[in-house]
Amino acid sequence: MRSAAEHLAQVLALMPPPDLHVVRLADALGQVVAADVCARVALPPFDNSSMDGYAVRAADVARASASAPVALAVVGESAAGHPWTGEVAAGEAARIMTGAVLPAGADAVIPQEEVAATDGTVLVASPVHAGRFVRRRGEDAGAGDVVVAAGTVLAPRHLAAAASSGVERVMVTRPPRVAYLVTGDELVAPGGVLGPGQIFDSNAAYLAAALRALGAVPVDLGVVRDRPADVLAAVSGADADLVVTTGGASVGAHDPVKAGLAAAGVAFLNVAIQPGKPQGLGCVEGVPVVCLPGNPVAVAVCVEVFVGPAVRAMRGVPEPVWEPRRALEAWRCPPVREQVMPVVISAEGVRPATPGGSGSHLAASLAAADGLARVHAEADTVEVGDIVAVRRFTA
Repeated sequence: MRSAAEHLAQVLALMPPPDLHVVRLADALGQVVAADVCARVALPPFDNSSMDGYAVRAADVARASASAPVALAVVGESAAGHPWTGEVAAGEAARIMTGAVLPAGADAVIPQEEVAATDGTVLVASPVHAGRFVRRRGEDAGAGDVVVAAGTVLAPRHLAAAASSGVERVMVTRPPRVAYLVTGDELVAPGGVLGPGQIFDSNAAYLAAALRALGAVPVDLGVVRDRPADVLAAVSGADADLVVTTGGASVGAHDPVKAGLAAAGVAFLNVAIQPGKPQGLGCVEGVPVVCLPGNPVAVAVCVEVFVGPAVRAMRGVPEPVWEPRRALEAWRCPPVREQVMPVVISAEGVRPATPGGSGSHLAASLAAADGLARVHAEADTVEVGDIVAVRRFTA
């Protein structure tokens, strides 16, 4: 059997590199920036006031007191977008508004509520230090500084940082198109009526939502019945960067995915992971194809362990880390396979999400989990207090 790490490496080796294009900031929300966004100018681009008040020279009011206030002549006014071009000389002040350019000669701002203003004069009753209420040029970022790093998924705050830096357009990775199909004569769409031996399909709903959550564009290839030719036709005609199939990939007599795709370039094998042992991987007409088991928990686990990293590689997004957590309950592990257990995560540690553990059929119980714990293949059991690798769901 191939280890999960080896299989992931093979999956990633088939993924195309990120497809780059340039978009306006207005269209960039949720996309991944492909190159560092750097400030075009210093931020702020000039010394300015953080208060409404008066721009002064700190030395002029160094000896001001309530009993001996210093009178300064008001010689100009600087407003936001309308800087005063004069210079504050000794014994002078300039009216200034929040965000306005600090006039030449001035090195501090006194809020208007701290002075007594008369016609053409202000009285200052206490000293101020140089730099008081002054926002210095470049204190947020210097020209050329990185304000949004490559690989960042752009949120509103990142767009604001780019805009404040004078950047109108950014280079991003194009969201990959990931097609998916589910197979099985036993599947009925939710809301339908179950016949003998049939079950409701949950994999299509899961994959559509999971792929969207990962930042891909889901492409629904539908439910394909258990006919190998139909599977091959659906996969061959997919307009996608990656195709994900579920079900029909094992060694049974009615495994249409394996029967339909093995001769087209997909290798089917066992991966040392539980759940998710039977899988397929290859290319059909140049498009990578990842074939997953059909049981819902196995699908969710394999999306987190294999498909999620594949999508992130095509988007240029770093892989989230698995963190060490303490087991709060004991549980058994399968022999010679890495176990991926749905768990509930708390500040104290983790415990299995359901009494059924990592059973691949427990679709309804999967909703109780916060994430997954990974247990290495050599372990037969996890005991209370053991450390396991844990990550919250990324999809």
